[in-house]
Amino acid sequence: MRSGLTAVSDLGTPESGPEQVHLPQYPLSQFGAQQRAFNKTWFEQFKWLEYSVTRNCTFCFSCRLYGRQNIRANKDALSCSGFLNWKRALESFREHERSALHISTMTCWQSFKSTKTHGDVIEQLKTASAAEISERRQYLHLIVAATTFLGKQGIPFRGHDEQESSQNQGNFIECMKLLKQFDPFLQEYTPPSHTTYLSHFSQNEMITSISQEITESIIKQMKIAKMYSVMADEARDRCTEQLAVCVRFVTQQGVVRECFLGLRRLQGFDAKSIADEIEAMLQSHNLGDLLCVAQAYGGASVMSGAVGGVQARFRERHPEAVYVHCYAHELNLFIEIQKELGLRPSELVQLSTTRWACQVRSVNAVLNNLSAILACLSNMNTSMALGIRSKLCKTKTLYMLVMFSKLLGITEGLHRYLQGESLDLSKAVQYKTAVLQTLTELRTDSGGEDVFRRAMALCEANDIQLPVGPRQKQKRYDGFVVESACGSTSNLTTSDEFRQQLFYPCLDRMVEELTHRFSGLGEALMSGIHACNPTTETFLSEEALKSLASHYKIQLKPEELLALFQVALTIPVSSCSCERSFSALRRLHTWLRNTMGQDRLNDLAIMSIEKDNLNDINPDSIIDRFAQLKPHRYSLMLPQQK
Repeated sequence: MRSGLTAVSDLGTPESGPEQVHLPQYPLSQFGAQQRAFNKTWFEQFKWLEYSVTRNCTFCFSCRLYGRQNIRANKDALSCSGFLNWKRALESFREHERSALHISTMTCWQSFKSTKTHGDVIEQLKTASAAEISERRQYLHLIVAATTFLGKQGIPFRGHDEQESSQNQGNFIECMKLLKQFDPFLQEYTPPSHTTYLSHFSQNEMITSISQEITESIIKQMKIAKMYSVMADEARDRCTEQLAVCVRFVTQQGVVRECFLGLRRLQGFDAKSIADEIEAMLQSHNLGDLLCVAQAYGGASVMSGAVGGVQARFRERHPEAVYVHCYAHELNLFIEIQKELGLRPSELVQLSTTRWACQVRSVNAVLNNLSAILACLSNMNTSMALGIRSKLCKTKTLYMLVMFSKLLGITEGLHRYLQGESLDLSKAVQYKTAVLQTLTELRTDSGGEDVFRRAMALCEANDIQLPVGPRQKQKRYDGFVVESACGSTSNLTTSDEFRQQLFYPCLDRMVEELTHRFSGLGEALMSGIHACNPTTETFLSEEALKSLASHYKIQLKPEELLALFQVALTIPVSSCSCERSFSALRRLHTWLRNTMGQDRLNDLAIMSIEKDNLNDINPDSIIDRFAQLKPHRYSLMLPQQK
């Protein structure tokens, strides 16, 4: 009969495990009757015990292997010298099983055996840590969703009182409460009290992370395009001047895009300060190695000055960046024409400083509601109301309203067309030419007569009498010697007088401004841009393309034509994208959010304006950036997969 038992010859180390060898087998009868009696019972009840037969003694496998460094092991026969007292075997085994030494070594042994299945201790800790990190990231996914929603819609985040007892803790925390009502994970998950990521500090970091992801996405597309145009405009934001910077480029798919790059608070209003801020914005995004083909600003002299203006200083650093005057600004001639005619500029209704189409809407609003306006002013019966009513009841005022309604109505379509992001300069010039032709054809007697007839009908409908004859204005010059006639003011009474003194001067000024301003790029470059337009007669004309290729140092070869087309599409027509950013700025920076810092304002503006880019951002990328902004108490980055 063979015992079937094995003994440990060389126990080895915990890393390598014991090396087991078969020893010579002996009949169990040689150990005596008592050993045979408890043998079967012992193996059933003490499966933890490795029974070794060598020199008629027994060892505890786990204690023998893992208990060498323990002082108690030197006093335990099962761990050190071997157990020989078979009369007390069962009792001794039970006592040993309950000992701290055995429990400790069994834990070590089981841990070692688990490494064969689950990997070593470090890998098991990583697995446990990865599960915890995944939970934290899932929680942050919901925070990203709430932050994205509020930022995209331009909704305030914080509340006046965000304490637990408050009935309204602000939109952000209330959004998280709403999500918790419907999200099973959020109902079960309880973040540590000191790491909820709901504080205003965490909000700012999450907003910054989202903003940086959006901007990085734009920059990646620009670097693929390898060329861009810059557009800038400034506007007053309460007590500060904000500079909005936008860029225009052509994507890899051939789509023209205009994107908002950011806001800068201006410390100075001279050309050097503004040019330095624009350059600092571009350099902060590492755009120095890209080709800037054009720059577009408004018509203020500090921006458009050819010697010391922003465009001149910018071209010192970017010689190829031709200056494009914002053509949408050129159509806003209402106020200028009033000054030209010696009239006091006034706003009939509140005008938008960023939406030029609102000018014609203002005029039409007065014309369509004139009777109601006059009645309301009469009922108010105040000196200011009666003065305004007196001005409106003049024939000259009504004639100008009808005239501007007609003239601005012609240019309104061009207004809207020039505000498109994907518009190219060649098409804009074609549209401008059509508008100029329409305005030029209007300079006839019949065109002026039509305006006069409509104005007289309006006067008749509102019981406004046409003045007759010149109006003498009495002057008193007490204490002065008058040596010549001072003249007199006369009323306009006939159609010819209105046409010669009001209609023609306004029409001529509009035609002159449109003709002059739309030729700012120079005839040679404009011809090259036209040659890139398939609808023109000079399409792909080599002679026309030479100047454009020479300016941007592009070889005029068939394989380089795409680069020329890209340049033509990249040159902007207006800076309307900057004006749209100011509309978003006014929605974000209200008097209720007046304490908002510049960085948070800039980040929220990017989220609100670049909604399309925001929808394409991966939430995991946002969480990764959030985790890397600063050290966090708990890890948020998943371990890299091998």
